[in-house]
Amino acid sequence: MDLIVSRAGDIWRARFGGREWRCAIGRGGARPDKREGDGVTPVGFWPIRRVLYRADRMATPETAWPLAEIGPRDGWCDDPADRRYNRPVALPCAARHEKLWREDGIYDVIVVLGHNDDPPVAGAGSAVFLHVARPDYAPTEGCIALALADLLSFLGAAAPDSRLCVEAG
Repeated sequence: MDLIVSRAGDIWRARFGGREWRCAIGRGGARPDKREGDGVTPVGFWPIRRVLYRADRMATPETAWPLAEIGPRDGWCDDPADRRYNRPVALPCAARHEKLWREDGIYDVIVVLGHNDDPPVAGAGSAVFLHVARPDYAPTEGCIALALADLLSFLGAAAPDSRLCVEAG
C-alpha cells in the first residue's frame, strides 16, 4: 500500500489505507518536470530508502525501513556541480548543501525518498524528502510534509514496499 499525495480543493492530502492527513508540498506545486531550486514537488512514485531522525528530540521511530540518527555535522548536497549531488555529506562542506540538523523541527524526522538518486542527474532535483510540516502547513521547497504525529503513524503502519505517490494537482 502506498502513501498517495493529491490535491483536495485548496489543500493537499496524504492517504494511506483508510487514513487521510493534511500535508504540505512545494511552493511551486506538483509537476513531473522537477528542476533544482524550482520549489516543485515531483509527480510520480518514489520508493522509500530510509528514515533519519533527531534522537535528542524523540524516541526511535517505529518503521520498516533502515534508521539513522541525525547529528550536527549531517548535511545533504544540493550542488549540481558536485560529485556528491543529492547525497548525504558531512559538514563543513564547501559545496552548496542543506543542513539536516535544524532548530525549527521540520527535519526531526526525514524520510529519504528515491527521487533522482539511482544515479543522480545533475539539476534534476535533490533533497526531496517526506518530513515534518510547519504548524501552518506552509509550502516546502519541494518536499512533502506531514504533521509529526501523522508522519510517525504512517511510518509505524507502512510496509517495506510502500512508496510515496505524488499526483499532479
